This record gives sequence, structure tokens and C-alpha cells, in this order.
Amino acid sequence: MRRQRGTKIVATVGPASAGRAQLRALFEAGADVFRLNFSHGSHDDHRKVVTHLRALETEFEHPVAILVDLQGPKLRLGTLAKGPMTLKRGQKLTFDLDPAPGTAKRLPLPHREIFAAAQAGSLLLIDDGKVRVRIVAAREDSLDTEVEVAGTISDRKGVNLPDLVLPLSPLTPKDRKDLDFALSLGIDWVALSFVQRAGDIAELRKLVAGRAAVMAKLEKPAAIEHLDEIIHQSDGIMVARGDLGVELPPEAVPPLQKRILAACRAIGRPAIVATQMLDSMVHSPTPTRAEASDVATAVYDGTDAVMLSAESASGDYPLEAVQIMDRILRSVERDPLYRRLMDASRREPEATTADAISAAARQCAHTLSAAAIVTYTTSGSTTLRAARERPDVPILCLTPSLETSRRMTLAWGVHPVRTEDAHNFADMVQRAVRLARREGFAAEGQRIVVTAGVPFGTPGATNILRIAYV
Repeated sequence: MRRQRGTKIVATVGPASAGRAQLRALFEAGADVFRLNFSHGSHDDHRKVVTHLRALETEFEHPVAILVDLQGPKLRLGTLAKGPMTLKRGQKLTFDLDPAPGTAKRLPLPHREIFAAAQAGSLLLIDDGKVRVRIVAAREDSLDTEVEVAGTISDRKGVNLPDLVLPLSPLTPKDRKDLDFALSLGIDWVALSFVQRAGDIAELRKLVAGRAAVMAKLEKPAAIEHLDEIIHQSDGIMVARGDLGVELPPEAVPPLQKRILAACRAIGRPAIVATQMLDSMVHSPTPTRAEASDVATAVYDGTDAVMLSAESASGDYPLEAVQIMDRILRSVERDPLYRRLMDASRREPEATTADAISAAARQCAHTLSAAAIVTYTTSGSTTLRAARERPDVPILCLTPSLETSRRMTLAWGVHPVRTEDAHNFADMVQRAVRLARREGFAAEGQRIVVTAGVPFGTPGATNILRIAYV
């Protein structure tokens, strides 16, 4: 299952793709990671998908990563007395905690946390920002507002407050139950919605207790103010551009995407660019040229992975979406400009042995036109260092850990293989050569660059670089 590209594809599973035959087709077409959105579907539905994916893993003898996306808190209006209602610019409205159906003068907003954080001058967005109101006065149980952008609202529409940090845990009681269930299935990544601060990720990490890798979804402006801390606290990052685009001006999202990806690469955290990448393919067999360019831009920016949402979960053309995504990625990575951008954006290695070895491995592979870089790793840290360098050859990750092999499928350029750790120097080289040939990365007469750590099997002890002939 060797991919002819470094950038990975995350495919969201839903009604259009949940059957074993559909999942197999998506995997063969290029999907590397499968996302289960716990905002939808039952536990039984998700259990069946996990069973199918683990069967595929056995059939193809290749790790398959499963990413669970927790729903997080949903802030919504209450109900309206007379159904949908049109708000006019300049109209005065009061929001309060009273659950009684709303009228043209007051609306129910059943979230006490909003009133605790609200401040005069802050924006309140309704229905993904289609309607905007400005808070004029804030009290502990009511908000006086004025409509700035008119529109129609209806029952239970979503509410966003881009200017505020809410005193609200991103983990709801539903999320905690979903998390326990997901971890019992042995999933590989958990993505947390509504992240506002690094402490939110620390809360999730404590509950996960090492049973999965933890990913922060960046969809709140407050999270950007704590970007570096959140990235350091997380194992991976998702750039959730749809929600960011609601709470930030559209023109702010592209440079923010570049900033986040650069920050992730600087410390070797895998990053996913998500939301509406090939959105027209929900109902069309081909994407727009603008969508193809959007995917390409994320690749030029250096992302580890790009994600399909409704396109693969509920769309009419899930297989075609994965196939076209794969074609776009391979096309960009063949462009000489892509290689120049990856080389130009490389950071200087930190003054550690592991970083020095990883940087030297990339340089050796390039200078010698090696077929691949082979990394021995237990925790995955050695492989992530190699991926951060964005070498111009693939990275073969050898690990004794099934969990690590699955998680590494998300990282740029990495082809994970589960195998015993090396027993000595001779075994290290022989095993690397044998598996590089078996997996289709090297042929007789070619060279590979091997990194490992002594004592063998010690996490984070990368201190060896060897060049081996196949």
C-alpha cells in the first residue's frame, strides 16, 4: 500500500462510505486516515466501521489510522414563539435565560456561561454568522443587543461569540461518554472541538491517559492567542477553517492557515487542513478549479494531511473525491516549486543529538540519491523528526508498537511497518534493507539511510546514522 506522495488524505466516514466495500475502495484509492464524526451516528454505527477498518488492516497488512472527532459544546438559541423570524438592521433585542419561546423583542439563550463572559461591544453571531448582533449592555442574566447584519433566524440556530473566552469545558457529558466508548474500541487519534486554551488539551490528555494521540481543532479565535502553547500540548493539530471563517473575517483565514502550519512543522506536530476542500463534490463528480487550487495551496503550505468531510461522509461521489484529492496531491508534489518551498521553509535543527541525526539523514539521502530514509522508533518521535525535515525521499517507519504504526500514518511522507526492534547493529541494517525491498521502497544496488537509537528500543534515543546498500 505504498502511496506515491507525502501528503496524507483523511476521509470522513458517514452513510455514503460506512460499508466494508466502500471503506475498502476508499482505502485503495488513497485514504490514509478515517475520521469518525461523533456529532453524527450511533455507537453501534461507529463500532461497525471500526470493525471493518481493522479487517482491512489485517487484509492489506498495513496500519490504518482511526480519528475520532468529539462534538464539543454546541451553543444554540432556544425556540421561537411564531417560527422563523426576520431581524432588521438596528433592531433592539434582549437575550436572556428564560426558556419561554422568543419574540421580536427577546430571545432565549440557554447558556449561562455566555452571560458570565459577555461584555458590551462584543459580537454575537447567529447561524454561522448570517445574522450579527452587537452587545450593548451585559448583565448576569440578560444581554441588550442591536442587530448589525439583518437576516432570518429560526429555532435552535447556532451561536458564536468570537470576541470572548467562555468559562466552558470543551468536554461535555456526551463527549466524555463518547470518549470512553471510542477508547474502548482502540482508536488512534482523538480530536477535541472548541479548544480555547492549552488547559483544554491537558484536560483531554488526562482522560485519554496515553491510549490515543490527542489532536486540537483550531476553530476559535481565542485558541490562536495561545497557539504555541496549544501546539506544544497536542500531538497533532486540525485547522478547522469552516468555524474559523465564521468567527474571523474570511481574509484572515488563509494567512492564519500558513502561520499554523509553519508553527506545527517547526516542532514536528502533524497538521490537517480541513473543511470544504472539495465541497462541490458532495453533489458533483468533479471539483471546481478554485477547490483544486485550495487543496494545492495547503500542500504548498506544507500540511501533513488534507481532509474530506461531507464529500466522503454523505456525498454522492465519495470515491471520486478521494481519487481526485490523490491526483491533486501527487501533481503538486511533482512540481519543482514544491520542493523549493519545502527546502526554503526548513528550520535549523535544535541542538540535540536526535535533531542533528534527523537533519543529517535528510542531507545524506539527498546527496547520495538514496531510495528512502528508514527510522527505527518506539514512540514515533524519531519518525516525526524525519518528517519535519520534508526529505525528498519517503520515510519508512519501523516500530514494534502497533499503536505507533497506526498513528504515524498521519505524518507526512511516512510509511509505517510494524516489526521487532533491532537486536544489534547487524540486525538493524539487515532488517532495514529487507523491509525497504519488501515494501517497494528500494531495489538491489540502491542505498538507504537508517536512523536508530542505542540502546535499541529506548524511546527518544536517536543517536545512530548508517548508510546501507540494498
